Amino acid sequence: MLVGTAITQGDSDVMLFSTEGKAVRFRETDVRSMGRTARGIRGIRLASEHKMISLIIPRESGLVLTVSETGYGKRTQVSDFPTKGRGGKGLIAMSTSERNGMMVGAVQVFAGDELMLISNQGTLVRTRVDEVSIQGRNTQGVRIVRTKNDEQLVGIQRIEEPEPELEAESDDSGSEPAPDNPVD
Repeated sequence: MLVGTAITQGDSDVMLFSTEGKAVRFRETDVRSMGRTARGIRGIRLASEHKMISLIIPRESGLVLTVSETGYGKRTQVSDFPTKGRGGKGLIAMSTSERNGMMVGAVQVFAGDELMLISNQGTLVRTRVDEVSIQGRNTQGVRIVRTKNDEQLVGIQRIEEPEPELEAESDDSGSEPAPDNPVD
């Protein structure tokens, strides 16, 4: 299963998150180039019952928003995740517990962003990121959305609003006029 892709400049860090509530951060230069038939390298070591859920290329002023299946979440400073080597079990990104359940999502967010939470029963909740508390890595978070008894969150997505289009300074559509004499 493909979790994510990203275009980088060649000198970025990479963060991987698992359902266990763990995260690993490493330099992309720790991964050598490979051909398309290569099997790849280990980014994070997972227990048999867990899976990787998110890939983030951390940016300056970004926060990591993590969410659990029971509707708890938090924002954490990217700087709280130290750069280590790849292939380890990772550091705690969100405490998983009976109250929280497993971690179901991690996205990078910025001030003023909005996010969409999705449940296994098709419930969609849109909320502002700024309403979610900023907390340390080893915490359980605060309630973001109340789920029903048999309902669980299954995903989270940052909502990216399109840039407002710049109005044309002239009446031209920007295209070149058709030539008077077509070329044979």
